Amino acid sequence: MLTIPGRPVRTCEGYSRRELMRIGGAGLIGLNLPEFLAWKASAAARVTSPTKAFGGAKSVLLLFLQGGPSHIDIWDPKPEAPANIRGEFKAIPTKVPGIQVSETMPLLARQMDKVTLIRSMSYTPVGLFNHTAAIYQMMTGYPPDKVSPSGQLEPPSPRDFPHMGSHISKMKPPDGPMLPFVEMPRPLQESNVIGKGGAAGFLGKAYDPYRLYQDPNKDIKLDDLSLRADVPPERLKDRFALLKGINGSMPDLEKAVDSYALNEYYQKAFDLVLSGKARDAFDLSKETDQVRERYGRTTFGQSTLLARRLIEAGCRFVQVNWPSVANGDPETTAWDTHSSNFGPLKNLHCPVLDRSLSALIEDMDQRGLFAETLLVVTGEFGRSPRLGVSTSGNTNSPDGRDHWPYCYTALVAGAGVKRGVLYGKSDAQASSPAENPVHPTELVATIYYALGINPAMEVLNDLKQPRELVKGEPVLKLFG
Repeated sequence: MLTIPGRPVRTCEGYSRRELMRIGGAGLIGLNLPEFLAWKASAAARVTSPTKAFGGAKSVLLLFLQGGPSHIDIWDPKPEAPANIRGEFKAIPTKVPGIQVSETMPLLARQMDKVTLIRSMSYTPVGLFNHTAAIYQMMTGYPPDKVSPSGQLEPPSPRDFPHMGSHISKMKPPDGPMLPFVEMPRPLQESNVIGKGGAAGFLGKAYDPYRLYQDPNKDIKLDDLSLRADVPPERLKDRFALLKGINGSMPDLEKAVDSYALNEYYQKAFDLVLSGKARDAFDLSKETDQVRERYGRTTFGQSTLLARRLIEAGCRFVQVNWPSVANGDPETTAWDTHSSNFGPLKNLHCPVLDRSLSALIEDMDQRGLFAETLLVVTGEFGRSPRLGVSTSGNTNSPDGRDHWPYCYTALVAGAGVKRGVLYGKSDAQASSPAENPVHPTELVATIYYALGINPAMEVLNDLKQPRELVKGEPVLKLFG
């Protein structure tokens, strides 16, 4: 029997008050890259009796499979379930005895000894049945304030809760001249709602991601990170000195608006452009053809390789969005398989995901990046275990699967995460957690915790009201 559990969203009402963080600052217009780089270092509140996992990560690489990939057809096969649930794919063994994945992921099966699969991701919709609202929750750690019955949201707003990468950019800026938060190769999107949950919201545009909305499988243009041919470094230095002089003559009251005045913002932009470190990290021609082929000559494959290069160069948070709108055409690259599930997964989606993800895991392990990098792979929800049913009001074909937030799978690795294990367990039909349910906000809290940021700390929202950084607790049992 297919079950729809009623597990409530965690609210963390019992947390004690923490040190307040000052949020905001002057509204600065027309700064572009310097505006983006206007971050301020900020310390996290103390964590009571932190474990070894606290602060074990220096960076996060998030592969976000927007659109809702089918967990039962990829990560959590149920070979003993009835045919209208188990589907067309067989289960295959992995490198770890007792762990199976779908036959659509043969390359990942060989890397399973390096990762943890969370097979008990779960939340009850309460208006979060559609992509935009679910994505917002996954990226910010908060449910959206306004959700229509269809789950559609308003466009991005300066009042939105910030993306976790934006908070991390503010609290953990890079040690050197490097972009703190990069998002690629396209924005988060459902229908005409673009970028919801993908911005800094009430933190201000200075903490927005650096958005590389280009296909890394083609030539990348980085004009804003490059010196113009007619502006040698010496002239750029002169211009910066002039700017410092202008800022130095500003009235004291104006300079007091923010202790980090424009000259500091421009200093960081200046360092970024002049050092060339970020620009070099984006240069995939420095990789061998063999490595590029291993990741796959696809938009997602080369984005994943580029993400690894950015992490190595010192980025704190890199997010790769599956290169299709959340509710796009499954016959192209969308995971939203209402009308056709098995053909697209077998012939399009899974071969790309399997190749790129297995290459990334193997590469990061061999390069030692897992020592201080947390890898997270997830979507906003899974797909309905039973074929052809409607669970979100959408029409589904006989071999289609609808949205399913009640139970799905995420993959995590690195930064002290246990290797070669399962966390949580789904029931016999992959419809509900049987053990250790994990809410998406708890996964967000775990990311903060791994970076040494207390998820229980308080921030001030756009109305200067204190709010927990995330409404969830870290899943400490993921760590060894």
